[in-house]
Amino acid sequence: MNSPRSILFIALLVVSFFLYQNWLIDTAPGTQKSAQTQQTQTTDSGVPEARMEPSAAESAVPESSDSGLPATSTASNNPRVTVKTDVLDVVIDTHGGDVVNAQLLEFARTQNSEERFELLHANPNQLYIAQSGLVGADGTDSAQGRPVFHVEQTEFQLTGDKLEVPLYYTLEDGSEVIKTFVFSKGSYAVDVVYTIRNATTTHKQLQFYAQLKQIMTEGSGNMMMPTYKGGAYSWDEDRYEKYAFDDMRDQRLSRETQKGWVAMLEHYFVSAWIPRGEGTKQLFSRIVGGDQAIMGVLYPTATVAPGAEAQIRSTLFVGPKDQDAMALVAEDLNLTVDYGFLWWLAQPIFKLLQLVQSILINWGLSIIAITIIIKALLYPLTKAQYVSMAKMRMIQPKMQALRERYGDDRQKMSQAMMKMYKEEKVNPLGGCLPMLLQLPIFLALYWVLLESVELRHAPLFLWINDLSAKDPYFILPILMGASMFIMQKLQPTPATDPMQQKLLQYMPVIFTVFFLWFPAGLVLYWLSSNLITIGQMQWIYSGLEKKGMMERRKKK
Repeated sequence: MNSPRSILFIALLVVSFFLYQNWLIDTAPGTQKSAQTQQTQTTDSGVPEARMEPSAAESAVPESSDSGLPATSTASNNPRVTVKTDVLDVVIDTHGGDVVNAQLLEFARTQNSEERFELLHANPNQLYIAQSGLVGADGTDSAQGRPVFHVEQTEFQLTGDKLEVPLYYTLEDGSEVIKTFVFSKGSYAVDVVYTIRNATTTHKQLQFYAQLKQIMTEGSGNMMMPTYKGGAYSWDEDRYEKYAFDDMRDQRLSRETQKGWVAMLEHYFVSAWIPRGEGTKQLFSRIVGGDQAIMGVLYPTATVAPGAEAQIRSTLFVGPKDQDAMALVAEDLNLTVDYGFLWWLAQPIFKLLQLVQSILINWGLSIIAITIIIKALLYPLTKAQYVSMAKMRMIQPKMQALRERYGDDRQKMSQAMMKMYKEEKVNPLGGCLPMLLQLPIFLALYWVLLESVELRHAPLFLWINDLSAKDPYFILPILMGASMFIMQKLQPTPATDPMQQKLLQYMPVIFTVFFLWFPAGLVLYWLSSNLITIGQMQWIYSGLEKKGMMERRKKK
């Protein structure tokens, strides 16, 4: 771009964008609040008066003052069931049948670590568990307590395509409740099936509830790589809505819906309860113990006839933000990979990146490849930018003569320059459009690299072993700054305004410092783009100079 003001404007846009999105992460304003304030909250649980069961279910889990965990969950007489599949290592507490630990076997805790990433855990300081049960008039979970299930074995290993893990509980009246966890090969979705066998002569009425419960902590991001940690949900009127911890404190969620889900999000990973079956469900949230957030779903009342059997189904997803995998589990669950307002551009960029990576295998090389593709697609537009720059370079001697002639008379200087632009057929703003078009692509790719779990711990080569993290030795940012300096030297001399000149001179340094904390993959993209741009500029400048020389020879 040949306009110094335009360059500074683009830089300001980039800086403003990151400040704005960091503000969004910090404050996480809930856009749904205004709508919810119009709803009548008849109980302190966030559930209408006729549906007091979530509160009862929660009170059915006695909370110790020090941990917030069920007091009986650590007792030795309540065994825990371990289930291992090809992608999950899960622990189920027989007290309530809650999932109290889930390790993702294909994801390391940290780079090159042998320990697996633990999404759900019962650690008192990092409590994050998935609970479910039956409440209502004949439910097993009540203010008096929760069931302790019987199991035939405490260790399960998936060897085929499916694995069923049943937990049994017999009521005093002889009725039986079987809570079955169904695991599938290669899947992070666990089906939870309640089978209720009514052995009495009267109807039984109960409601299924499922909830995610965790200690509220801040995300692990920073200004350049902010990450959201909190709740989210989907319902009939909105495909995807964040519901931050602060939102839960201010206004408890209460939504009636036919379909949807509730989830807890963090960087790269998500847990979600997806209700199954017909009927109106209630999505709810609440805060317990002062620092524990709950997002849950309550089913409508189910009636089991005397001597009859009924089944209630739900699905628990515990895994990475893999868009393809989540799309198979629930509608719109893949939207938890949040690309922001540029999602419409980020989605095709990610699909293109996936396609190229399937060929090149290496994600870093794939980033370089799509950079080449993007630059090739934009070349017809960027050519106009470089031609405009080249023409500006060619008239630099005339511009210098005008500066010497008019000195500090800016009005006459401006009039003379506009006249010269017209005579030389030069558009001083001709290079702005291509740069403006590249800005949203840059921002969209930023979100792709920030949100896509596929790039977590993905190496390039040599010292770059994680494209989603900053360059540990800052080599790529320094090279990027050097490439910006070279590009600046190839551009026309800026205006005489001393302030503009100083700002432009320091721009490579400013951007280098700015990019020190960016994901290495994003810096790789920007560096690759700059190198390609330098090559294109040199090619076009050389062609124009040869053309100019030929025209001068003809005139002679």
